[in-house]
Amino acid sequence: MSAKPALHPDAAVGASLQAIARAILADARAAIESAARSDAEAVHRFRREMKRWRALLRLLDPFLAAEGRRLRTRARDLARALGGARDAQAALDGIADIAGHGVALSARSLATLRGKVEEIRRSAEGTILTGDMRLRLTDALDDADSSVARWSFDALTFAQVADRLARGYRAARRANPEHWPDADADELHEFRKRIVNHRYQMETVAPLWPRFGKMWVGEAQRLRERLGKHQDLLVLARLAEPHQSLARWRSRLMPAIEKRKAGLVRSARRIATRLLLDKPKAFRRRLEVMWDTG
Repeated sequence: MSAKPALHPDAAVGASLQAIARAILADARAAIESAARSDAEAVHRFRREMKRWRALLRLLDPFLAAEGRRLRTRARDLARALGGARDAQAALDGIADIAGHGVALSARSLATLRGKVEEIRRSAEGTILTGDMRLRLTDALDDADSSVARWSFDALTFAQVADRLARGYRAARRANPEHWPDADADELHEFRKRIVNHRYQMETVAPLWPRFGKMWVGEAQRLRERLGKHQDLLVLARLAEPHQSLARWRSRLMPAIEKRKAGLVRSARRIATRLLLDKPKAFRRRLEVMWDTG
């Protein structure tokens, strides 16, 4: 974490934000240019860096105005264009998850399930990272790099950034389900998006207080993972619906899926309660103290 560019009192805020942006875009470029990575791994890493990029652009929204929204929309569209194999991977992750939580299937049946979903994933991956798509991604990264070079944040203060970080935190708090056991898929998905945004935004200040920053980002990541696993199980459940690829295993899959989903919701609720305990004003004050004592 500390090796990544981040905000620090000894460096200009604007220059640090540009360094953070360039590092994200460099990581995104490396994701698709490395010959050592499979297409699946390249897509996964690129999509992850686009989440970081979009979180930074949201943080800087008032200071970038229309240019920031244009870049964010382009990054979102590219991530969606690369998402064709995501559902199949989510289903594979869901199978792996319930395999260790009491699913009533033999090792042979689980292997058959994985094989069927792997076929779906391979079919989708073959149409995603084509030569034309790589050119689209490279062009988008070149465009983003050029935009970052034009950023002019000389007058930007940490107080302004802290206000934006607090807004992201407030958005996560507001999306926190009021009654977790009854929260539907859309509500949990929206909450997860807010947590992902908050988690990546907090990386920009985590080194100010390394022990606290590592703990905070780690808690946000754990919450994200619980909600992500819940989403994976929803995808797996859809593949087990009548007339779908895994329908013949539905009677044995669904009890394990429902039981595991309930456990993930309980775990996510506990983490969210800890992570989102402070009110936004108190959260912002904490950031300002971290900066002042940097």
